[in-house]
Amino acid sequence: MSVSGSCLCGQINLTISSEPMMAGVCHCKNCQKQTGSAFSTLAGFPLSDIDFGDSELSMYEDSATESGSVVKRFFCGKCGSPIYSQVPAQPDTAYLKTGILDDTSSFKPMFNLWCDSKQDWVTLDETIPAIGKQA
Repeated sequence: MSVSGSCLCGQINLTISSEPMMAGVCHCKNCQKQTGSAFSTLAGFPLSDIDFGDSELSMYEDSATESGSVVKRFFCGKCGSPIYSQVPAQPDTAYLKTGILDDTSSFKPMFNLWCDSKQDWVTLDETIPAIGKQA
């Protein structure tokens, strides 16, 4: 199985050689600000299974998090597309932003996270676990 994706301008291209370990939706304020939307959809992959080719990613260290952890947020320096996030507790995992994937038809969230800060107009699927703050 191979999954492919790219940023908006095409400067960042990637292929992934494995299935996601997890998939979810984060409603924290920082993800809302990073995406410019109500939430961030993400899928966790082993970082070693992602091939970025010659792509050069920019990185922002987000230290103003409610959890207190510094989240590394990788993005395209040309178009600004968010690519993936990395947390200190799992440095070998890339939480890929699923919007960059070429085919998102198989994305099915396993959970909603930081639901205490979700937008009021967002309605959560009651069949998917919802966690108030963090896991």
